[in-house]
Formats: sequence, C-alpha cells, structure tokens
Amino acid sequence: MHITQLSIPDILLIEPKVFGDARGFFFESFNQQQFETQLGAPVHFVQDNHSRSSKGVLRGLHYQVEKPQGKLVRVVQGAVFDVVVDIRKSSPTFGKWLGETLSADNKKQMWIPPGFAHGFVTLSDTAEFLYKTTDYWHPALERCIRWDDPQIGIDWMLTSPPLVSDKDKKGAAFSIAEYYDSASIV
Repeated sequence: MHITQLSIPDILLIEPKVFGDARGFFFESFNQQQFETQLGAPVHFVQDNHSRSSKGVLRGLHYQVEKPQGKLVRVVQGAVFDVVVDIRKSSPTFGKWLGETLSADNKKQMWIPPGFAHGFVTLSDTAEFLYKTTDYWHPALERCIRWDDPQIGIDWMLTSPPLVSDKDKKGAAFSIAEYYDSASIV
C-alpha cells in the first residue's frame, strides 16, 4: 500500500498494491495494522456504507459536528470526483478544499478524518461508492454545506447541472455553517 499526504495534510490518498494477471486481480483493500501505522493513531471503524449513483449525481457536502465521522472511501464500480472541505476552525487549511478522482480502475482510496465536510459527483454512467466510518450516522446530527458555495469555490468538473437532493439543495452557506473547534480530531 502506498500512502500520499495531499495538499491538506490530514487527508491521505491510499493506493493499494494490486496483483493482476489474465484471470483478473487481487488486492488488500484494508489492513488495520498498516493503516494505523501509516496514520500514526488508532482508528476504529463501526459502520460500512454503500451507495449507487447515476451520472451527474452530486452528494454533499455532509458532516456531523457532534459524533463526527472519519471516513475511508473508495469506488468499486465507475468513477467519482471526491471532495473534502476543511471545517476545523483552528486549522491552517480551514475553508480549503481538495478533490481526487476515485474509480474502480484506479482503486484509490481516501482517508477523511473527522473535521471535514465530504461530497462527490458521479463521473461515469453509474458509480458504487463504499465508505467505512468511525462513528454511526446520526440523522439529527448531520449537517450540510452547499455544494456550490462561492466562498469555497469548488471546481466540480461539471459539464451540466448536477442532480442534487432536496436536502443538499438546502445546505447552509459556508459563512454560517457549524464548524469544528479543534484542528485535529481523530
């Protein structure tokens, strides 16, 4: 497994070692010991989620201020442009975003620790997206920042308007969203 620290230092891009031949491929998608060694901290996952989205579906930017979730995300079918926004108020990268293309072909994963809003847009006809989380989903605690907030200025690489849920259309502006007080939450 090869791990790269991205432009927001706490976000990690994980590329597994893939063994392939004429029969197909094999790779270890998660190894608790290696992951914690690379992260330098213990992580306990409690929930796995699986979503399927059509082309142009944009989900996010979601987070939980209370009972925050760390997420290890990957795509097992299709491709998405995956985005995180730092909402840790005391972080030097507060309000910054980054995005990575995750796909079934590149097999990349991204570690998103608590303290970040998260979303993605589907680039392929369909995409199946998996994420392991460090806390349970609590609908009453979930928050959403508008995907198109001009203060953040995310370039979603869109060629047409995205399909967005009614809930996500009502996301808060970044300027009035709830933030984390800590710069480092594990």
